[in-house]
Amino acid sequence: MSKERKKNSVVKNMMIALVSGLIVGIAFMMLRQQLISSGQENVWGIINKLFFQDILVADGVSALGLFYIVGQIFMRGLQMAIVPLVLVSLSLAMCSISSSSKLGRIAGRTLLGFFLFYVVGAFFGGAVAFGMKTAGLFNVTLPSEAVTEAATLEAFNPLGTIVTAVPSNIATAFSSNNSILAVVVVAIVMGLCMNALGEKADPLKKVLESGNEVINLYLTFLINKVGPIAIFCLVSRTFAIYGVEYLAPAAAYIVGAMLTLFILVVTLYPIGIWITTRLNPFKFIKKIAKVGVFGFSMNSSAATLPLNTRTCINELGCSEEISSFVLPTGMTINMNGTTVMHMFAATFIATSAGIDVTPANLAVIAFLSIAAAMGCPAIPIAGTTLIVTLLSGMGWTSDACMIAYALVVAINRPVEMALLPLNVIGDATVNVIVNQKEKELDLDVYNS
Repeated sequence: MSKERKKNSVVKNMMIALVSGLIVGIAFMMLRQQLISSGQENVWGIINKLFFQDILVADGVSALGLFYIVGQIFMRGLQMAIVPLVLVSLSLAMCSISSSSKLGRIAGRTLLGFFLFYVVGAFFGGAVAFGMKTAGLFNVTLPSEAVTEAATLEAFNPLGTIVTAVPSNIATAFSSNNSILAVVVVAIVMGLCMNALGEKADPLKKVLESGNEVINLYLTFLINKVGPIAIFCLVSRTFAIYGVEYLAPAAAYIVGAMLTLFILVVTLYPIGIWITTRLNPFKFIKKIAKVGVFGFSMNSSAATLPLNTRTCINELGCSEEISSFVLPTGMTINMNGTTVMHMFAATFIATSAGIDVTPANLAVIAFLSIAAAMGCPAIPIAGTTLIVTLLSGMGWTSDACMIAYALVVAINRPVEMALLPLNVIGDATVNVIVNQKEKELDLDVYNS
């Protein structure tokens, strides 16, 4: 009970930080408007240097930038854990099945299920985002001093992602968060080899399990203790710097993405369950709903995994052996909610930077997003940080794009929370489907 109260306290603190940051940010925004309109730009300049200035640029040499420092430390702290978390968690997932004869068949069905849900999510996310962009809801004027010539789509062959996914140098792949897909490949190869070696690989498995505990402890501290303060600073700084003209487009982005994610979670998976298994989809949604609510509150697939596992085994009738593979694997590579968010975020950022996003662009974004999301670690804000990889792949790296991206980073907390139910309920959906296809689903338990 104390652990549950502690989790609720963390969620409460983050929501308080979000609301407080919004209030303080809007207050500073109004103060900024008033000072500038009354000719007191120098007063705002002092406030800006004290709290909000980016201290890593030339103009920030003499600035203190308290809110900027706190936000950047938190973001960099999360990014620091991305590579080791992907390597450790996916390696352990790939060697979790005791019966290696079933591994290929189960893995194939699992990956196919995740991929199909990825494609459907990306299609609907891209369609809604394109419709909102066409309606002019994402139009925003960026600060004139930061706008350079809009970036264009450079020559890029999406098939190149397949080649670069296999690293020629492991150390190089581990040295950058832009090579997450290569880390995923290394982790899969390592996990499969460990599975084949059996007891001979136990020493390495114990090392990875210990590493996983260390990483989880570090992330728990960072998210629980530093997270609320960082969220407050990020949100406050965003609205204080970017001004009132950002409120309407930012609200359109948040509301559009959250509504799309909610509609998908209550339609996509029940339909998928019924089409593939002919099981009653309403029983599934009723039993799995609490997992979605918990994921929304915790904003972490990893934190939701224990509850998801118990629900699948005890209430949906899934076997423990298959669930021990499908759910951890899904926690690591099934981030279709992140892909839906990516479709909105990339469209919003590019449109804000003056780039005309076309359906062809959206198709490439979907491909890159699926590749990036499959290597996205199960921690809060990881999907948001990987937007940079998406923008780099599209060649959208102008100053205007980076400013719009900074805006998304600061306001994306509600969307990050809304995408988690799509991720974790998707894991359970594929788990039920694979169990039913393997004839290991307890129908009495499922229908109870």
